[in-house]
Amino acid sequence: MLRKLFRSVREFFAPAAATPILVSFEVIGECVIPLVMTKLIQEIQNGCGQDAIMKYGGLLILLAGFSLVMGWGAGMTCATASTGFARNLRKDLFYAVQGFSFGNIDKFSTSSLVTRLTTDVTNIQMAFMMLIRGAIRSPLMLVFSFFMAYYIGGPMAFVFLFTIPVLFTGLALVIKFTMPLFRRVFKKYDALNESIQENVQAMRVVKSFVREDYEKKKFNAAAEDVCIDFTRAEKILALNSPIMQFCVYTGMVALSSIGSYVIISTGGEALDVARLSSLMTYSFQILMSLMMLSMVFVMITMSIESGNRIVEVLEEQSTITSPENAVKTVKDGSIDFDHVSFRYSERAERMALANVDLHIRSGETIGILGGTGSSKSTLIQLISRLYDATEGSVKVGGVDVRDYDLVALRDAVSVVLQKNVLFAGTIKENLRWGDIQATDEELVHACELAQADEFIRQFPDGYDTHIEQGGTNVSGGQKQRLCIARALLKKPKVLILDDSTSAVDTKTDALIRKAFREFLPETTKIIVAQRVASVEDADRILIMDKGTVVAVGNHDELMKTNAIYQEIYRSQTKGGDKE
Repeated sequence: MLRKLFRSVREFFAPAAATPILVSFEVIGECVIPLVMTKLIQEIQNGCGQDAIMKYGGLLILLAGFSLVMGWGAGMTCATASTGFARNLRKDLFYAVQGFSFGNIDKFSTSSLVTRLTTDVTNIQMAFMMLIRGAIRSPLMLVFSFFMAYYIGGPMAFVFLFTIPVLFTGLALVIKFTMPLFRRVFKKYDALNESIQENVQAMRVVKSFVREDYEKKKFNAAAEDVCIDFTRAEKILALNSPIMQFCVYTGMVALSSIGSYVIISTGGEALDVARLSSLMTYSFQILMSLMMLSMVFVMITMSIESGNRIVEVLEEQSTITSPENAVKTVKDGSIDFDHVSFRYSERAERMALANVDLHIRSGETIGILGGTGSSKSTLIQLISRLYDATEGSVKVGGVDVRDYDLVALRDAVSVVLQKNVLFAGTIKENLRWGDIQATDEELVHACELAQADEFIRQFPDGYDTHIEQGGTNVSGGQKQRLCIARALLKKPKVLILDDSTSAVDTKTDALIRKAFREFLPETTKIIVAQRVASVEDADRILIMDKGTVVAVGNHDELMKTNAIYQEIYRSQTKGGDKE
């Protein structure tokens, strides 16, 4: 895990390596100061003059200044290294996620990936910062302080060694009981983030159904669940401080008692007040070192599970990749499903698609109808290889999609999803997702085909109109037409509309289909729809039910032979007559 995480340090290795060096010099300066103080007190006790006081006083100032500069430098390099490391780690995680297939994303869930990119990376950043500074400073201070204490007080310094077994036994027990809690609490963080994400995205639905109180209760339950486990973990971690303080203060009391006895019994020959004073200073430094080690220990304990979760994403291999010597040219828009079956996971009880055998000629217009859950969207997602077929093969342009370079395939297959997304930026910037080199004339032409040009020109800023994140400042129908125009700019061999005209009126829908017939005769067009009007003029219409293609034909043929199509058509035309 550590090796995988530390790969993200990269260009920040120099400040990360410089931090322990600067910390070492800072600690040396701080540990020498009590020794100089001892010498100064002894000189004063011996009746020294002003020169000796100035000499030692100047040396103390130099040592304090040296430690201050080293500490400041360590703080600067530590901040640079830790923030840079966190930036690289987030970048590596984000790049890894960009390469994931839908199957990989389904495995982790969106909310879990967001938590790993935010909370988990922050935990790792804090742990890294403490590792390169606190975890170096504390042991060095502990060792140097003990060495100096031994140099000044001899065997008296060993008083602190008797407390170490107690301290480490306590810390080991804390680790044992807190790690399972942290492992569980981060999974609950994922659930909490999922609740927030779902609520914010569906805010209009929540308000329209007046379900705010229900959502509040659901959120409170998730937050309380996280709070309970975190409280349990924090209660156990809180034992660090009293265990550590008990050990250190026990050592200080023992040092004071034994030291006082030695001073009195030997008349100050074996140990004097100056050296006892320095020993007490070193004991305080040992106390602070142990306190810092305790904080480092707590942070690292919390971050171990975060590190495991991050590495899990970094090590995840996409289930869909381009093969070696991949085909980079799609000849035409012909599509062949050869006895294709598909399930979303190995644990799935049944196939989402079962034995689909379908052949589409280049340039054909194909309509797909079927009830909810009939796997219409699943079928078209196999064409652009968002998922791979479990059995059989899917071919585009006569080549198995698994043999294509992914970029080449997806550039040739444009998919307009029902819930397509617009990004924050201008209309032009959103359209150029289809072709970054597209001219203004090409943008206008694509929008004319998608019946979007008219409403765009009604905006004060036209094509330079700013779109809010998610396209919240345009209507559903406008958003769908902009997404269709964006897909057209790719000049695809295959254009798939997955219920992507559901929010436009029937007249506009008809105009879009007419434009496709007249201006995209060589492009294969697949229209997934809920209403018959959107597909009745297609060359062929597929009727799907429970993951299988139960009928294929044009409108007239299906009206004569297929009961499902007849029922859909009559229910919709009756509705239209009633209006």
